[in-house]
Amino acid sequence: MASLMAENKTDTPQHTAQTDKRIKIKRALISLSDKNKINDLAKALHDAGVEILSTGGTAKAIKDMNIPVTDVSDYTGFPEIMDGRVKTLHPKIHGGLLAIRDKEAHQNAMSDNDIGDIDMLVVNLYPFTETVSSGADAENCIENIDIGGPAMIRAAAKNHAYVTVVTDPADYDALIEELGAYEGAVSYETRKKLGAKAFAHTAHYDAHIANWFLGQDDPTDKDSYFPEKLSFTGTLQNTLRYGENPHQMAALYLDGTNRPGVATATQVQGKELSYNNLNDTDAAFELISEFTDPAVAIIKHANPAGVAIGKDITEAYQKALRCDPVSAFGGIIAMNKPLNAEAAIEMSKLFCEVIIAPSIENEALNILSKKEKLRVLTTGAMPDPTQRRLNVKTLSGSLLVQTSDNGQIDPDALRVVTDREPTDEELRDMIFAFKVAKHVKSNAIIYAKDNATAGIGAGQMSRIDSSRIAARKAIEAAEQAGLEESLAKGSVVASDAFFPFPDGLIAAADAGVTAVIQPGGSIRDDEVIEAANERGLAMIFTDMRHFRH
Repeated sequence: MASLMAENKTDTPQHTAQTDKRIKIKRALISLSDKNKINDLAKALHDAGVEILSTGGTAKAIKDMNIPVTDVSDYTGFPEIMDGRVKTLHPKIHGGLLAIRDKEAHQNAMSDNDIGDIDMLVVNLYPFTETVSSGADAENCIENIDIGGPAMIRAAAKNHAYVTVVTDPADYDALIEELGAYEGAVSYETRKKLGAKAFAHTAHYDAHIANWFLGQDDPTDKDSYFPEKLSFTGTLQNTLRYGENPHQMAALYLDGTNRPGVATATQVQGKELSYNNLNDTDAAFELISEFTDPAVAIIKHANPAGVAIGKDITEAYQKALRCDPVSAFGGIIAMNKPLNAEAAIEMSKLFCEVIIAPSIENEALNILSKKEKLRVLTTGAMPDPTQRRLNVKTLSGSLLVQTSDNGQIDPDALRVVTDREPTDEELRDMIFAFKVAKHVKSNAIIYAKDNATAGIGAGQMSRIDSSRIAARKAIEAAEQAGLEESLAKGSVVASDAFFPFPDGLIAAADAGVTAVIQPGGSIRDDEVIEAANERGLAMIFTDMRHFRH
C-alpha cells in the first residue's frame, strides 16, 4: 500500500494509549491556499461520513462539489475580521486540535465550553515565498505571512497522538488509500510521520520569512547576514545514489533562490547526476558566469583543466581543451552561450561526464543524443557572479559561514608596480587569468595567453609548487598539440594571493611569462617587484585576493 500506510500490528505505546490505535476521523478542518487535488480528499472524507469545516475560498470550492461544509465562522460563532487576519484563532478551533482525548480535565473543559474534537487538519500556508519571488512589494509580502495556519499546524502536530495533520498535497493519495483501508481511520504511524513533516514545514516557512526580513536591511551591514539566530532551509530535490564515496549517503536540496545552475537545470538526457557531478558542474558553471564573451570551462574535480574565451563557443572549447587535454578526459564542460551543432560535434569527440549550457539547439541535442550516458543540462539563464550569497561549511559542532566571493576587480584601480607597464594584450590576459584564479583551489597559479589558460597549478601547499606544476602542464599541453614551445611562452601569470617570496614569480618567469597579476600585500613585495624588474616583467597589484579552500 502507499507510503503513508502502516500495518498497525505492534505500534509501541508511548505516553498515551492512543499510540497503538487508529483514530477514526469524525471532523476535519480544511483551509488551503493551494486547492489542487482537494476534490479527491474532500470526497473521500465525505464518503467516510466526516464532518468538514472550512474557511473562505476553500469552503466555496468544497460547496461547489456538492459536499456539505460548515464555515469556520458559523462553527465558532465568531466572524472573520481584519480582512481575514483573524478567522481560525479561536478556542473552539485550537481546543479541538489540542485536547488530550483521554484526559478527564481536558474533556471537562471541552464540554463546559462547547468544544468538539477536530480529528484532522488539512492546511497549506499563504504563498509567502512565491509572493517574494514574484517581486511583490514589502506590504504584499507581509500580508502573505500566514499566522493562523502555522498555529493550527503546530497544535495538530503536537497532538498527533489524536490528530492527523496534512500539509502537503502529495500526501493526499496515500491518505485516501489509508482512509479506505481502515474504514475512515488513520494509524498512529501515519499521524506521527505527518506530524514530523508538519513541524519541518512550519520551520521551513518561518526560515524563509526570517531571511526575507534580514534581506530588507542594508546589504553592507554584517548583522543582515549574520544575525544572532541564523536560519537555513531547503526543499529536497532528490536523494542521490551515494556521496563523494559509495559508503556515504547524499541528497540535493533547493534553497528557494532559483539561482540558475546545476541544481535548477533541466536534464535533457543522460544518467542520474552523482554527488561529484553536481559539485563539479556547479564549479564549472559558476566559473563561466564570470565572462560575457563566448567562453568555455572544462572542470575536473572542481578545478579547471582549461578555460578560454573565443569568437564563438567552438573556438572557446578548442582553446580550453588545448590547455590540458589529458585532464579534460572524464570532466565537465560548461559554457555561457547556447550550444550549437558545430560545437557539439567537437565536444562529442571527448569523453566527458556532463555538458551544461544556458540553452542547446535541437541539432546539437541530436548529435549529443548518440552518447546516451552523457548528462546534458540546460539552465535557461546564467547566474550573476556579482550577487552576494552565503557559503556554509560544517565544522565539528558548528557552521562556518561567509558571504560568497563576488569580488570584481576594477581595471581602472589596478596598480602597476614595476618599471614596465603591461601592453593592452597583456592586460586583457591578466584580467582574464585573475577571473579564472578565483575559481581554482589555493594555492592557485594561472598562465594565460590570448584569452585562454596555458597552464594551471592548483591546490598546492606552496605557491612555488603551483608555479612549477602550471609550467609543466604548459609544456605537456604544447607537446600534445605538436608545438615546439611551451604554451606558457609569452603568457601572463595570475596568482590568487601574493607571492610570499620571489621564487614563485621567478619560476613563472623561467616558464616564459611576460607579465604578472597578483594581489600584493606581502612583507617581501619589494623583493618580488625587484625580481620582476630584473626580468623585464610588467606586474600589477589588484589589492584583492581570491583564496578558495
